[in-house]
Amino acid sequence: MSNEEKKLKLQDLIDEMPLPQVESERIETVGIIGGGIMGSGIAQAASQAGLDVIIVEKDEISAEKSKKRLSESMDQEIRRWGMTISEKKAIIQRIRWTTDINEVSECDIIIEAVDEDLKLKQEIFRKLDEICPPETIFVSNTSTLSLSKIADGTSRGHKTIGMHFLNPVPKVPVVEIVRGIETSDETANIAKSFAKKLGKTPVEVFEYPGFITTRVIVPFLNEAMHILMEGLATAEGIDTATKLGYNLPIGPLELADTMGLDEILAWMESLWHELGEPRYRPCPLLRKYVREGKLGKKSGEGFFKYDEHGRKIT
Repeated sequence: MSNEEKKLKLQDLIDEMPLPQVESERIETVGIIGGGIMGSGIAQAASQAGLDVIIVEKDEISAEKSKKRLSESMDQEIRRWGMTISEKKAIIQRIRWTTDINEVSECDIIIEAVDEDLKLKQEIFRKLDEICPPETIFVSNTSTLSLSKIADGTSRGHKTIGMHFLNPVPKVPVVEIVRGIETSDETANIAKSFAKKLGKTPVEVFEYPGFITTRVIVPFLNEAMHILMEGLATAEGIDTATKLGYNLPIGPLELADTMGLDEILAWMESLWHELGEPRYRPCPLLRKYVREGKLGKKSGEGFFKYDEHGRKIT
């Protein structure tokens, strides 16, 4: 056999060999810590992509609330003809709720979606680091906090990354991919591929308080709240002017209600503390509403009032 024939035979053997599996293609199970608005939204997006999901909640009451919230959200989509009943059933069947964090230990990727509390997130990551195999990727959905600080105390800074989803997760087509100091290129590539699998456009961001979307939106919301507090216009007037004037689908005050006023206050306080810039200092009216339990759509009242389905009452 000539050298040329040997080369051709060798090439034929190489062509017949199965291609190595890309790490992102091995993601079949997703663990989510926290089944609130963001956690349940991420769960829905992952389930719609054909992945199995386990949501960990702190207790049975919270788990039941999470189930109900997700079911009602999808029922709204069904009423709008945005989803079928069979699609909802398929999504729910791939999601399981638990109160035992150990049940996510075999998941391929675990996403933390709890409150913007650094100590809480660090505690969760350290616990996960103890129970998960070394190849598991840890993701934080933080809006403002340092990924490097969140991963502090774990043995896998290289396997830790931020994926900042925006609400409502199933509909918003972008996710910020935030690398910590130690995050490896492999982890970043898997996170980007995972985002695309969920139907999202990944945008890489350097680690810095607020990243892109939070830093841009917070001053906008804060200024709208100051205008309302100063009595220059009504909440409806402010939203109407900004919607029509800048071709926005929703005004800043209704957007704040949708996001959750307590969440926005936490973002502002974090950015104000980290950067010290006046544009991030929370409006006193926002603080007042949060103290009074007016948290937006999830509580039925914020800058506007809402019915049990989250529709604005005019």
